[in-house]
Amino acid sequence: MVILIPLVVLGTAAWSVLDHFEVFSDKGDAISFAQHGNSGGGHGQADGNKDKQNSQVSLPTGPEADFKISGTVPEDGSKIAVTTYQGKKSGFKGKVWVWVPPQYKDPKYANSGFPVLIALPGGSGFPGNYWMGTDLKLEASIAKWSKEDKSLPFILAMPVLNPEDHDKDPHDPKAGLYWDGSDIPGQPKMGTWLTDDVPALLKENFRTFKSRDGWAFMGSSTGGFAGLKSVLRKPDQFKAVIASGPDIEPDSRLWRGHDREKAENNPKVLAPKLIQAGKPDVYLALQVGTSGSDAQDKPKIEDFVKQYTSGPIHTKLSVIQGGGHNAKTYVPNMETGGAIQWISAHMQGPTPA
Repeated sequence: MVILIPLVVLGTAAWSVLDHFEVFSDKGDAISFAQHGNSGGGHGQADGNKDKQNSQVSLPTGPEADFKISGTVPEDGSKIAVTTYQGKKSGFKGKVWVWVPPQYKDPKYANSGFPVLIALPGGSGFPGNYWMGTDLKLEASIAKWSKEDKSLPFILAMPVLNPEDHDKDPHDPKAGLYWDGSDIPGQPKMGTWLTDDVPALLKENFRTFKSRDGWAFMGSSTGGFAGLKSVLRKPDQFKAVIASGPDIEPDSRLWRGHDREKAENNPKVLAPKLIQAGKPDVYLALQVGTSGSDAQDKPKIEDFVKQYTSGPIHTKLSVIQGGGHNAKTYVPNMETGGAIQWISAHMQGPTPA
């Protein structure tokens, strides 16, 4: 009673203050995405007979990951969760944040798969992934756009991009070091982590799709490069990407002495090979601003689009007038520039019962 009286008197003001200091926070609490309380291998199998009618759906195989709540989307109360995952193919162990759209828990979609959008950050990309922060409104935007039929209701997977962060100390000899989302010889296999292990985590825990029609990347800066390169390198696994202010060529100093492997991760090398192969079709949405470093990168991005939009490579370029090299510029333009609508039109969405 002693606590309740001031809350009644102060009303929403007191609630806001206490909420700001996370007095009522569920951050760190366990959260499960399993259906009907099932867990472990094959949770969600209670509806297995119904799912047999749709051979495209991939049911969760388990084991169920140990997810903890890391944040709440203020617009709708949905939860962002995080787990630490041991990659079976890469051997790398890192954090992955996840968010599911409201439709995922809607009973009419209980037997449907959902498309996955793997969101990669720029910057250090470790130990966090800035797309999990509600300030950028990525989750809230996907929820809103999907209700407006502008976007598919994507499951978001937000893994760490790099294995280390040396940017805190400018005097660190490794400052500015990044791994290009690639398997650089002698280094942690971050390419395998992103294209094999992170999807494996999603397939173990969520209703997804078996085909590449339900898998895409998005990212900004170095994360945009990693997503672009991953789709071109593994078009049999991923169908689309939204790359914002991306590098067009790998440029990590860790590539020194490994020219062959570097070329194998270069979009300007991968694109001609895919064009020559003639399939499968991929959809590359690129965004770039006109100020700051984006102004310098804009000609390179425009040249890439002009040179490699051919055959199975489909592109959509959006130039953001006055936009800079930052995520707050890129997120709203995913809708106003048409990128999210465009990739959604070429991907597979959930089917209601």
